[in-house]
This record gives sequence, C-alpha cells and structure tokens, in this order.
Amino acid sequence: MADLLVEIPENPIPKGTDAGLIETADGCRLRYARVPAPTPSGKGTVVILPGRNEFIEKYLETAQDLLRRGYGSAILDWRGQGGSDRLLRDPDRGYIENFSDYVRDLDAFFQSVVLPDCRGPYYILAHSTGALIALLATPNLTNRVRRMVLCAPLLGLYAKPAAARWVERLAGFLYAIGLGKLYMPGRSRRGKTPLFSDAALSTDAKRFERNRAVVLQRPDLAINGPTVAWTRAMFKAIETVTAPAFMAEIHIPTLFLAAGRERVVSTLAIERYVRRLRSASLLTIDGGRHELLQEADFYREQVLAAFEAFADNDGQPWL
Repeated sequence: MADLLVEIPENPIPKGTDAGLIETADGCRLRYARVPAPTPSGKGTVVILPGRNEFIEKYLETAQDLLRRGYGSAILDWRGQGGSDRLLRDPDRGYIENFSDYVRDLDAFFQSVVLPDCRGPYYILAHSTGALIALLATPNLTNRVRRMVLCAPLLGLYAKPAAARWVERLAGFLYAIGLGKLYMPGRSRRGKTPLFSDAALSTDAKRFERNRAVVLQRPDLAINGPTVAWTRAMFKAIETVTAPAFMAEIHIPTLFLAAGRERVVSTLAIERYVRRLRSASLLTIDGGRHELLQEADFYREQVLAAFEAFADNDGQPWL
C-alpha cells in the first residue's frame, strides 16, 4: 500500500486502509482505496467519487471523518488521472472519448471491490465531475445504492449561456476535424502546483497546501487542462442526464449541495435540475467555494452533517 498511496504528516492514511489496482475489461488499471466500516456498529460504505484532476489522497481526511461517523469508504481514481492508467502518451492531458467509459469503470469498481469487500448499505458521495458520472450511472446504481449526495455537480459551466454554448460548439468542431487530443484553447498548462490565492477553489489555505504537498511529492497524480475530446464528452454527458426521459428514471433519493461562492459549475443549472427531479433536495452552503469537501471547517462540517442526516434518514421527505 505504501507504493500506491502517498502519506504525508498533514494527511495520514486512515487505520485499516487497503489500496490496490483493478483492471477493466479494456485493460485499464484503476487505483482504489478501501477503508473498512467499523464493526459491529458500521452503518455501511460511502463510495467517494472525486472530480476531474483529483486523486484519492484528497479524500483521506473525508474517509477518516466518515469513519468516525460509523461509515466505511471506498474511493476510486478515474481512468486518465490520479494513480490510474493514462489514456494518451502525454500523461498530463485530461482525456476521455465518452463518459460512458467512466460509468463502466464505476461498475467494475462495484463488481470487483465494493460489493464483495465492503459492508452495505452503500451510499454515493461525489464531487463535481464525479457527481455527473454518478448521475450518468444511475441505471446501474438503482439497485445498489441507497442514497446519493452530490457536491457541486457538473451540470453546466459557470459562464454566461452564450459563452458556454460557444465552448461546446468549439469543442465539437475541433473534435470533428480530428483534434480531440489537443488541449482546449487556453486550458493547457496552468501548472500542477499553483500557490494559494483568491482564485483557489477553497477558502482553506491549510487544506490547499496539504493537497499541494501531495502533488509535490507525487507530480504524476495530477494532470493539466482538459482536452477537446474530454470537453466534448462532458457536454454530451450533461445532455444525456438532463434529458427528461433519463431524469424520469432517476429513483435514488439524492441530496444536491451547491456552493454559495461557486465559480466553476452553474448553480442555476443545479437548481433547475433539482426542481425537475422527484426524489431530490437541494442545500446551498453559503460562503463555500467549489471544493466543498476541501473547504474550511465552518463550511465542510455543514457538508458532513448534511450527508449524515440525509444518509441516516429512512423517510423520503428531507429538508
């Protein structure tokens, strides 16, 4: 496990953690970590789904917090990032052809690790791109997962509608002429270890520096900007999950958490989505930024408390 996970004093690995690699049907190796639920009082397992350009180590603290609340955890690095296999010769490019590949990875994770080795019932706790993948995977998750909590889900970009449409059309055009492996214009090399600033996705400098220290020790865990193909695939996935027929088949009770100071995804898109779902609730963390689980304690504790209250509530109504 020492070779698979990075441990620094500021970010200890929870006791009992097991890490490994699984191989998908198409030969891609995916890194995972599993923190067993406490016995005999365990409440089940939370499947943590990171966002784009995230990695398992960013969620070790969250796994420890969940453990104190009685939950085990299982965390997956998506293909193309973290400690999982890259898909291009240049390992720094964020690349995917279709988000359905992520859905298959999640299914493989459940089949190989979660279902055989983790105590049920199962819950999803996902962030941003991971939340979009969770929604896309709901046909597979309906009979497996009791409840989902989606933090700052990627259902639209933080941009004016005209600007977002322009980005979508540009990605589609560049992909159509065979440039899918190129970085999206303006998104190539922003640096893997930026310094903390007002542009950070969290207000918590200490957690920001902790995550930065992990990347300084293992630069290969991080990637640079998204490619044309990844961006196109993202818009296609959003189109799929926002289709009325798809939404009508989402039956897993889901809590959406929005960040009050969001600057990455569209909060308006999240609000509209929740209004159209029959089994969803929305809670806004006022003052929090996009990375809610990397935020300052004041905001982060609200997220964890909301998760625990929602997961422990067997009744359908909430909020």
